[in-house]
Amino acid sequence: MHDWSADFSALCSLQGLITLFTLSILEIILGIDNIIFISIAVNKLPEIHQKKARTLGLLIALLVRSVLLFFVGWIAGLKDALFFIGPYGVSGKGLILAGGGLFLLIKTWKEIQEKINTDKDEIEELKGAKQTFASVITQIVIIDFIFSFDSILAAVGVSGIVLVMIGGVVISMVLMILFSGYVADFINKNQGIKMIALSFLLVIGGILLGEGLLDAYNFTRPHDQHIELNKNYAYIALAFALLIEIFNMKERKVKRKKDLDL
Repeated sequence: MHDWSADFSALCSLQGLITLFTLSILEIILGIDNIIFISIAVNKLPEIHQKKARTLGLLIALLVRSVLLFFVGWIAGLKDALFFIGPYGVSGKGLILAGGGLFLLIKTWKEIQEKINTDKDEIEELKGAKQTFASVITQIVIIDFIFSFDSILAAVGVSGIVLVMIGGVVISMVLMILFSGYVADFINKNQGIKMIALSFLLVIGGILLGEGLLDAYNFTRPHDQHIELNKNYAYIALAFALLIEIFNMKERKVKRKKDLDL
């Protein structure tokens, strides 16, 4: 039986609080792609349902991640090969990553094509017609499950104390729920930002698919020669692209003001 009193004592210590703060920040960073996907997915719904869908989606993410923390052993078992194709091992983790990456690539590519080929008035008419509340929530649940693995592995790496890990996940998700509306509004009101966000999701989908394929390849190599993809480059690229677009937005604003003054 788990010793919750020991967890509580560890959480209330200075080291525990520092770990909790560190883990909360890390979970927020890892949740950026989740927030972006949810913001874009719920935009398919009528405006009256968007806030409810965002909140429900993030609450589901919180529930999924909290539950998975109790099944760390099961998650570790997903790294074992279920079967082999020649020398390449196919694990539960690899299937989930590759399947999730493929889903995200297809979904995001469709969104990009729709954004390019559909004008603003047509997009408004399509809201609610193609997507139902249930279908959007289903998509969010699928992505939540895929993205939860990074979150859980990060939590375990920072702290092995279950109560601290749950605390970090809860704090990060509450903050994301509070500010997800502002993020969604910012993305949807600025079309350049939205395209950057979609491109970022496309990259994340490619990384997930690549991780799934590399997982199979790594079964052919000794553990110390395993190849891992680093998502940090994607986050750096996103930050750089956002910085450029913010400068562009500022330039357009200044030029519009000058035109009005003339």
